[in-house]
Amino acid sequence: MDNLNLEQKQREEARWRILRVLDAGRPVPVSESIVWRVVSEMNIQMSPNAIRRELSYLRDLGLIELVGEATENWFARLTAAGVDVVEYTAAAPVSIARPRKSW
Repeated sequence: MDNLNLEQKQREEARWRILRVLDAGRPVPVSESIVWRVVSEMNIQMSPNAIRRELSYLRDLGLIELVGEATENWFARLTAAGVDVVEYTAAAPVSIARPRKSW
């Protein structure tokens, strides 16, 4: 697998992990630093700026809301559409590496 494919796979995996972190924090918005820490602990190497880029992407898909974008610290929470994706009641965009439902 070449580097571009590997980077794409990592972004897709990070997007799923971000959604799962936000689901765990529901209904309270989760800070970007917590998101970054959890994603990093899962051996997905991303810079804080890359986390912001993926948060923005998920917002543009309508899966999350961002709070505090004009401030130093961002917070994020799932939208109803994001909850549906995490709970497997809606299709996940192809750009998110959601595992197959196993039950």
